[in-house]
Amino acid sequence: MTPLVFITGASSGIGQSLAWRYYQAGYSLALVARRTAEIQAWATERGLQADRYAVYSADVAASDSIVAAAQLCLQQQGLPDVVIANAGISVGMDTADRADLDVMARTFATNNVGLAATFHAFIDGMVRRGSGRLVGVGSVAGIRGLPGHGAYCASKAAVITYCESLRGELRDSGVKVVTICPGYIDTPLTRQNRYSMPFLMQVDDFSNRAFAAITVGASYRVIPWQMGWVAKLLRLLPNALYDKALSGRPRKRRATEV
Repeated sequence: MTPLVFITGASSGIGQSLAWRYYQAGYSLALVARRTAEIQAWATERGLQADRYAVYSADVAASDSIVAAAQLCLQQQGLPDVVIANAGISVGMDTADRADLDVMARTFATNNVGLAATFHAFIDGMVRRGSGRLVGVGSVAGIRGLPGHGAYCASKAAVITYCESLRGELRDSGVKVVTICPGYIDTPLTRQNRYSMPFLMQVDDFSNRAFAAITVGASYRVIPWQMGWVAKLLRLLPNALYDKALSGRPRKRRATEV
């Protein structure tokens, strides 16, 4: 039987690249995004076989929407072998600005509640089957806070700890929970950044490494590995030195600046 992967945020960037990597590995695809026309155009351009993919429209920030898409996948394609909660947003914020509190709420609705809602419909079936991979896409930015990036950093820290909690809950079930933390990956999202991005990795190289980590059921993986060491070193820095190191660093673009 052809294995199946369910991927959110599949219309561009990491999600789209992962979809292609899994397709090349022989998987059927369940591709989820708000912009379904872009997925369909990409699938046509790549020459995907019609019987090996399906496209689902959903907004992961709305729990009922992503749960409905997951249930439709179960009805039409069956229970996935791999579920990748990749959809996320990254917007700068200024806590002194009232409008940016709404940015933070939207970020958490997408990056955190949306991630849990993505997994929700598949957990019972995977546990009964005794196998599966639930993949949460975190970020190196979740390891230590960056000025002007509080919503995103906090949400990705929450992804890491949530997946750790879920991993413990499912430990003896046969279902693996995998946390993938990208560093700087060359995507349309990161191209908007106005600060240096050390160890910038091409998105297809990232997907190859993420695919390998997911396949072996790694509990936690930073990609590229160099960013993992950088993050660990930054974590060890005393607060005074860390704050000094980031002094004057350009901030993430806010919604009003995009």
